[in-house]
Amino acid sequence: MAVVVVESPAKAKTINKYLGPGYTVLASFGHVRDLPPKDGSVDPEHDFEMKWEVASDSRKHVKAIADALKIDNELILATDPDREGEAISWHLTEALEKSRAIKKTTPVKRVVFNAITKAAVTEAMKNPREVDMPLVRAYLARRALDYLVGFNLSPVLWRKLPGAKSAGRVQSVCLRLIVEREMEIEAFRAQEYWSVTAGLTTPRGVDFSAKLVSFAGKKLDKFDLATSEAAELAVQAVQSRDLTVTSVEAKPASRNPSAPFMTSTLQQEASRKFGMGAKHCMSTAQRLYEAGHITYMRTDGIDMAPEAVMATRDVIKDRYGAEYVPKSPRMYKNKAKNAQEAHECIRPTEMATSPDRLKITDNDQRKLYDLIWKRTIACQMEAARLERTTVDIGSRDAQVGLRATGQVVLFDGFLKVYEEGRDDVVDDDDKRLPQMAQGDALAKRSVTPEQHFTQPPPRYTEATLVKRMEELGIGRPSTYASIVTTIQDRGYVLKDKNRLIAQDKGRLVTIFLVNYFKRYLEYDFTAALEEQLDDVSAGERDYKEVLERFWRDFSAAIAETSDLRITEVLEKIDEVLAPHLYPPREDGSDPRSCPKCGAGRLNLKTARSGGAFIGCNNYPECRYTRPLAGEDGGNAELAGDGKLLGHDAGDPISLRTGRFGPYVQRGEATTEDPKPPRASLPKGWEVDSIDLDRALMLLSLPRPVGPHPEDGELIEAGIGRYGPFVKHGKKYANLPDVDEVFIIGMNRAVEVLAAKQTRGRTAAEPLKTLGMHPDGGELAVMKGRYGPYVKWEKVNATLPKDMEPDTITLDQAVELVNAKAATKPKAKKAAATKKPAAKKPAAKKSSPKAKAAKSGSTE
Repeated sequence: MAVVVVESPAKAKTINKYLGPGYTVLASFGHVRDLPPKDGSVDPEHDFEMKWEVASDSRKHVKAIADALKIDNELILATDPDREGEAISWHLTEALEKSRAIKKTTPVKRVVFNAITKAAVTEAMKNPREVDMPLVRAYLARRALDYLVGFNLSPVLWRKLPGAKSAGRVQSVCLRLIVEREMEIEAFRAQEYWSVTAGLTTPRGVDFSAKLVSFAGKKLDKFDLATSEAAELAVQAVQSRDLTVTSVEAKPASRNPSAPFMTSTLQQEASRKFGMGAKHCMSTAQRLYEAGHITYMRTDGIDMAPEAVMATRDVIKDRYGAEYVPKSPRMYKNKAKNAQEAHECIRPTEMATSPDRLKITDNDQRKLYDLIWKRTIACQMEAARLERTTVDIGSRDAQVGLRATGQVVLFDGFLKVYEEGRDDVVDDDDKRLPQMAQGDALAKRSVTPEQHFTQPPPRYTEATLVKRMEELGIGRPSTYASIVTTIQDRGYVLKDKNRLIAQDKGRLVTIFLVNYFKRYLEYDFTAALEEQLDDVSAGERDYKEVLERFWRDFSAAIAETSDLRITEVLEKIDEVLAPHLYPPREDGSDPRSCPKCGAGRLNLKTARSGGAFIGCNNYPECRYTRPLAGEDGGNAELAGDGKLLGHDAGDPISLRTGRFGPYVQRGEATTEDPKPPRASLPKGWEVDSIDLDRALMLLSLPRPVGPHPEDGELIEAGIGRYGPFVKHGKKYANLPDVDEVFIIGMNRAVEVLAAKQTRGRTAAEPLKTLGMHPDGGELAVMKGRYGPYVKWEKVNATLPKDMEPDTITLDQAVELVNAKAATKPKAKKAAATKKPAAKKPAAKKSSPKAKAAKSGSTE
């Protein structure tokens, strides 16, 4: 008999099924200990001593393991096969030794398996080992570094840059990538160029098109036809000449399949093909792994186990035919420098289990498994064989030359199953050309010029960001998802249409750090530090030497910022961003002069909310403001006094823009009335759609609907912080559509208000029904005001932030509601009724406030 510990209850359930009744399988629920978020948790003055604390929600899990060890005096640590998993095993051992649950006679073994299958688990149990301390030390070094950077740098941000929330060793470097890309886009100036395409017909009457590639006997470069006039001359030159085929060349080509998935490439493909964020991708893969469907999903490795390769080849032969199986297996070399962290690729545990045979109800899990299965099958298939044809066309005097290219797939090979996605559209001419021969005369159907403009570099998607981080050596597979999520949660980056857009907060933080902590945001420095940590995990470097070298320089950089004033920081950021904040004006005037008052100068300002904007230094006499990115993204006419829409009752009605976006205003600000009536444009209302009538509609809000039929009190409709609403006294009810604010009548308003009042007393539809609790009663996932939660009878348990409503399992739900039920007041009262051993009234009568303060101090 032995106690086996894994991270999650889902994993525990699967492993328990394989091990049978001779083992007690329990879950640690992740890391059981962490550094308390307070000063001194890592002490550089005492050899970087780290003070760990068992998390409050982990105590019951540690106790459950300790209680089990009283019965079965053997511990088997079966946490994940990576640095984090090794650290959890170490943490658990330390915590159990401290509580004396592990005795000198207690055997402690470590087992690892890359897949949760019966064969893998059984084999792992036959080959136990000790906890890998080099991997643990690499974890300790990373955790200490992250603490030292975050705990020391974040307060500097709070003091010197209002609204900034946090900084991180890798997080801030990742943010820099996004901010620099945004600045590239803003600095970009489009360049015009033209191309010429001819519609041609072969002697056999088949149409095709060709592009002009040489003109006046010279090869055309991209910008040689820079104007419409130059393009028109080229068009006339082609039209006035007879064209013939000068050469036809067909070359064989082949395309090999992509390597099987590792963590970063899986995240990239899930983003490209499904728009799935890195965090959601990993949580979905986690469910597949815990259910035994795929191998471990956090890996730098791309090699496959020999038995998996042979199984894959058998599936290819059975499903697609022997011609799709290469003569010898394809071998893929690991990219990871440290072999200890280079596990096998991400693949199905059973290659014969195709997606259509897999018993999964969750749609995202099914899609991700399908992607992993196809990629794994494709990586062992024959190459695709192609024929690429190039036809050159010219005039007798060689003054004009055109080219047509095409491609034919002779044998589809791996393309029959899978083709890797692309991050951005590539001009790839895959059309098939008609049959032609050298000397063939071609008839012209049309010759058309086309105008083009160069495009700015595209914003990062989560896929391209992860790819770039991987290229630079920033972060590791286990951290990509959390980093990308953190910078969005902090409000530094906005994700819109799958693109990551740097926000004002993120931009200011980056410029501040680049100017005052430049060394720690350099890509090569961060990558070199990652390599040092890899050396630690390989046992080739002392982790405390890494910490000592880093802290010596970093603490000095922190000390240098102690005398910085906020105004000094803003002036520096203003200076660095000046080319982007104050671009040259068409009339040649000073870009910093205020366009409204003419007397003031523009400079950078920050709001208490942490946002930044450009304002006139002649405030409060001049109240001109505009966003950082320019005059409302190109609507320069909205800045300053704005765009006059018309007059109403003698007042000018204007459309303007400010730090919070476009708005309409009645009249002008004066000394007597510094804040004239204003109304922000609701979500979904475009600037171009605003005329005088729509502006007056907005300025008329809140709109009276009429007296309530029951008490005669006025019902109003308006647009507030949380969207459109109707109001009756102090009661508010949201409306689904902004436009309804202007047309809603009494019957509808009373109906909406009544529905809001009874909403808490009517049964809401569950997001997902999970099944029955072991103690009876149905479990369901519900939509709540503060996020999704699991409901079981009278117990409501909020879902953790990293758990998606559609991926939660019945076992996880039971664990959540049981934990919540244990903290309910009824349980506490029952405990309080036990007869005390001795009478200590002073200790018993602590106030609720004191209890709250005490419990809060431990978190």
